[in-house]
Amino acid sequence: MEAQAQGLLETEPLQGRDEDAVASADFSSMLSEEEKEELKAELVQLEDEITTLRQVLSAKERHLVEIKQKLGMNLMNELKQNFSKSWHDMQTTTAYKKTHETLSHAGQKATAAFSNVGTAISKKFGDMRNSPTFKSFEERVETTVTSLKTKVGGTNPNGGSFEEVLSSTAHASAQSLAGGSQRTKEEELQC
Repeated sequence: MEAQAQGLLETEPLQGRDEDAVASADFSSMLSEEEKEELKAELVQLEDEITTLRQVLSAKERHLVEIKQKLGMNLMNELKQNFSKSWHDMQTTTAYKKTHETLSHAGQKATAAFSNVGTAISKKFGDMRNSPTFKSFEERVETTVTSLKTKVGGTNPNGGSFEEVLSSTAHASAQSLAGGSQRTKEEELQC
């Protein structure tokens, strides 16, 4: 039965030879006058039914819009719902699942590779820090800082930090500036 229905409701357009055959065929000569009248009546009836169905469909669509407005459903909500449904449908497809698995696997491999690179860099920095060149540079920096501490603020018996030395130096220079301005006032008074 289904095969018959498919044959009757064929949706494929006529192609090449089929179009020529239909165009050249004269079906009106095969039909009697009575059959022609019946077909014309059926044609009018079908056109009327199609018109009625279009009117009913239009009325149903208007009613649908009214109901949606009463329920507060607007175009944006519908788009969101359609998008959510489409996204969900897409996620359930086999192609999406395979792609997701492939990308996830690639991401894990990339993470492992970055981890290995990070470990290698850390190891290189560790090796570099233990190298004689770096140690001699570190010793030079320590010597320079120690000499600066000695020159700037003298040696602190507590072994203060560099910040403490800088702040004590700033304090000492502020006192010397204040003392210098007091002397000039005293000298002016004596004159």
